[in-house]
Amino acid sequence: FKPNTDDIRESPSIVIIHRLLELGARTRVYDPAAMDEAKKEFYDRIEYSKNSYDALEGTDAMVLITEWNEFREPDFERILKLMNTPVVFDGRNIFNPRKLQEMGFTYYGIGRKV
Repeated sequence: FKPNTDDIRESPSIVIIHRLLELGARTRVYDPAAMDEAKKEFYDRIEYSKNSYDALEGTDAMVLITEWNEFREPDFERILKLMNTPVVFDGRNIFNPRKLQEMGFTYYGIGRKV
C-alpha cells in the first residue's frame, strides 16, 4: 500500500484493487505492515496472504505497487514456479525488464518501452 507504514490513505493500491474487483478479478494481497488496514477497507472481498510468495501461488499476474525493501530482489526462479501465468506489472520500475523477459516473464513497467 505505502512503503514502511501501515497507512493506506490515498494509496494507489486502493484504487487499483477496487478496479480489479469491478472487473471481476480474484485479488490476493500482501503488505508487510498494512494488512489490518486493508481488511478494514476490503473485508472479505479480497484474499490476504501471509507473505509475498504465498500471494503469488497459482496467480496469473503479479502487480507490484509498493516499493518495500523486501520486494526489491525477490527469488524470480521461485516466483516463476509459483505462478500459473508469469506476468509482472512493475508499478515502481524496480525490476530489470530484460532479465525477467529472458526468464520467461511478460513484463510491464510504468513509462518503460520494452
